[in-house]
Parts: sequence; C-alpha cells; structure tokens
Amino acid sequence: LAKENVRVGLLFASKALVQLVVNPFVGLLTNRIGYHIPMFIGFIIMFLSTVMFAFSGTYTLLFIARALQGIGSSFSSVAGLGMLASVYTDDFERGNAMGIALGGLALGVLIGAPFGSVMYEFVGKWSPFLVLALLALLDGALQLCILQPSKISPESTKGTPVFTLLRDPYILAAAGALCFSNMGVAMLEPTLPIWMMQTMCSPKWQLGLAFLPASISYLIGTNLFGILANKMGRWLCSLIGMAVVGISLLCVPLAKNIYGLIGPNGGLGFAIGMVDSSMMPIMGYLVDLRHTSVYGNVYAIADVAFCMGFAIGPATGGAIVRAIGFPWLMIIIGVINIAYAPLCWYLRNPPAKEEKIVSL
Repeated sequence: LAKENVRVGLLFASKALVQLVVNPFVGLLTNRIGYHIPMFIGFIIMFLSTVMFAFSGTYTLLFIARALQGIGSSFSSVAGLGMLASVYTDDFERGNAMGIALGGLALGVLIGAPFGSVMYEFVGKWSPFLVLALLALLDGALQLCILQPSKISPESTKGTPVFTLLRDPYILAAAGALCFSNMGVAMLEPTLPIWMMQTMCSPKWQLGLAFLPASISYLIGTNLFGILANKMGRWLCSLIGMAVVGISLLCVPLAKNIYGLIGPNGGLGFAIGMVDSSMMPIMGYLVDLRHTSVYGNVYAIADVAFCMGFAIGPATGGAIVRAIGFPWLMIIIGVINIAYAPLCWYLRNPPAKEEKIVSL
C-alpha cells in the first residue's frame, strides 16, 4: 500500500495537469465564440470520460480516462465561471451566484466520495460511473434547453491577454490563495485513504466517508460566504480561511479513528469554502477594476491556480508520504497555508488603473 501512494497520486494529478495545459486555450476560445458552446463541449467530453472509467481494466486506460476528464472540466469550469461573471455584473450579485455555483461543486464532492466507495463495495466498480454518465446526459439536455448555443454571439470587446493578467500582482495573490488552500485537500485525497488503511485498518466504505465532513462544510461555507464575504471584506474572509485550512491540516494526523477526522476535515472544508467563495468573485472584480471586463482569460487563470493545487498536491504528496510519512506531509502544507494567509491583506483595497477610475 505504501508503494501505491505514488501511482495513485499520479492518477489523481493527471486530470489537473491536463486541465492546466488546456485552460488558457479555453479562455481564448470563450473570448472568441462566447461561453455556451465550450460548456456543451465540456459536457460531451465528461460523458465520454465517465463511460471510459466504468469499463477501464488497466492503469493506462484509467490514466487516459482521467486525463480526458481534465479536458472536459477545463471547458466546463472556465466557460461556466466566465458566463456567470458576464451575466452578473453587480459585485454583490456575482458573489452570491458564484457561491451557489461553487456549492454545486461541493455537492458533487459531497455525494461523490461516499457514493463511489459504497457502490464499489456493494455493487461493483462500474456502477457509480454509469449512474454518473446518466446524470451527465441529463445535464447536457438541460444545457440544450436553457443555453441554446446557436443564438449566442461572441464577446464584442477584446479581452485582456493572459500574459498581461499574469503580470498583475493582485491577480497572482488571489490565484496563490486558491492554489495553496485547495492543495491541502488535494494532498489528502490520495494519501488519507491509504493512511487510514495502514493505521486504522479501515474498511473500503469508510475511505470515502472520511471526506463527508469536508464536503458538507464546504457546501455550507461556499453558500454562507458567497453572501457574507462581501459584507466582511473578501480579503479578510480569505485570510481567516487560509489560517483555518492550515490549522485543520495540522490536526488531521492526530486522529486515531474515522470519528477523529470529523473535526479537522470539517474545518478544512469550511475554510476552503471561505477562500473559494471570496477569491472567485475577486478575480472578476480585479478584471473590472484594472483590465477589460471580459472574463474568459481571468477564470482560465483562476482554474489554472485551482488545478495547480490538484496537480502538485497528489503528485508530490504521494512521494513525500513515501519519504518522510503522512504526518510530516500535513505539517508542511499546513504551515505553507498559515504563512501565505497574510498576503490576502494586499487584496483589501487594490488600486484601479487610471483610465478605469474615470469610467467607474
């Protein structure tokens, strides 16, 4: 099991690595043809990937299915967040809408891990994926009914280039917060189940349930702070969130059984919800304030940051666990989050570009 850490970590990371590469191209594509067609392309790729998971019998096929999932996720998330930012131009409304959208992400994670582990144990490996494929078909039908891609025109104004946005220190600070806060849970995903089997002798159905507190609290956190973050200051919400992420990660190795994981995982999910629901609207606000109000590229950067956490986390996490052990992995990533938290203060009152001040 200890040797499997690296292989499982790479399998988890492959989705995010592919997503990292594809995101900038999707950002450019949305600027040219709008958000709706890329979202639908994302659904088609995700459906194919899910069916492939159900019938893959080798590590190579699983790896390809996971990489395909990364391409589909890139199309769906960049186009989806960009569409929300362009539809909800009011900063407060945008924060609420993105809180609900991230709640959808949380709901998937919430149901996914325990549903997958229970179905695997009692029905078979293929069963959760076929159910998921049916749900994906339903999503595609809803998109066709509601979004109607044929009627969509491309963005009328030219978006700010990705490299210009990447030189903006405020966008980089927000992207860093997204990356490091999510890296904690990304490192847990492949390593925690193996650690539980080694130290707690946990049965398979418990391995997915361990993530349930994190998912429930993430769902609460994103919906709650989608509204609250705007009132208390999104920078402060993110700062507190990153500090709590760090403290929660430091507490994970102290657990002696699955019940001991409820507190740390619950705190982790809630805190990541605070960071995500604050940083996603801040990305849109920074583009409005300092660049051109076209959102494909900035949400490509946000998704790249998110994916870097989920690429570096599992890929390095497995190797670190093998070298120095699971508790040290939690200490390293926990301390990184606590150390990064004060940088959120710089997002308290970002300056606008001179020509933007006049128009605003």
